[in-house]
Amino acid sequence: MSVLHTPVLAVEAIEWLRIRPDGAYFDATLGAGGHAIEIAKRLTTGRLIGIDRDPQALVIARERLKAYERKVVVMQAEFSKIGDVARELALPPLDGVIADLGVSSMELDSPERGFSFRWAGPLDMRMRPQDTLTAEEIVNRWPEKELADLLYQKGEEHDSRRIARAVVRARPIRDTGHLATVVAGGRKARGRQKLHPATKTFLALRIAVNREEEELEQFLSRTPATLNFEGRWVVLSYHSLEDRMVKRAFQSLSRQGNLRVLTKKVIQPGDEEIRSNPRSRSARMRVAEKLAISNDPVAGSMS
Repeated sequence: MSVLHTPVLAVEAIEWLRIRPDGAYFDATLGAGGHAIEIAKRLTTGRLIGIDRDPQALVIARERLKAYERKVVVMQAEFSKIGDVARELALPPLDGVIADLGVSSMELDSPERGFSFRWAGPLDMRMRPQDTLTAEEIVNRWPEKELADLLYQKGEEHDSRRIARAVVRARPIRDTGHLATVVAGGRKARGRQKLHPATKTFLALRIAVNREEEELEQFLSRTPATLNFEGRWVVLSYHSLEDRMVKRAFQSLSRQGNLRVLTKKVIQPGDEEIRSNPRSRSARMRVAEKLAISNDPVAGSMS
């Protein structure tokens, strides 16, 4: 659990957010509060809102942010609901929004959550426990073609059909360890691989269970209206599907005159950060700024 308190690209994220002591900021994926703490400690009369859909993460974040409770509001909500939360709290236009996408270290390091193939855990993968769809439902009940399509489209797994066939033949899949073994056996034999054979399969299942693509699409479309003029928007992604969505959204909003993309090249962790926190190695950070002259009719106003 040593990486629990290690926010990825923290120095760079805070630098790009350009924190004003009296500003209004929003952490849309609070997690354990790593980035939020760095923002909160720089505020005086400013305010930070942190949301997350995982109630276990919120328990940890609230405890870690206790010293800043006069400046910070913590709520359970999906990050796609940023506009709803801003209206509910009557927030002023935001000077900065940060979203650190993907699964958190505490979720990966909790075998009972079923996110990792390192242990034999339940086929769950839900970030929000009250959601109904689980990985078990997909793995043991979806038709072979639907399963193969999911692995190819969401996980970019080129052996998707072989894996889906192997999974269907091995049903019922008992747990994450069993699934990882079946997936490894279903893939074509290749030379030495950087990734565990089940990495892309587990990624695709997690994306489907948590509707991550739909959530991100809504977040990307709703955030600009919450930003103040010259407000900064920082997004960290961890796989190519996410990063493409962020890149295309930023480019589209830039063409419309709503945003200026500040990171012409994606920002990645340096060698030292990767050595100290190996899970940061796939991180990609993009940053944009709300333009003062915008075609967005609700820009700069939360009314």
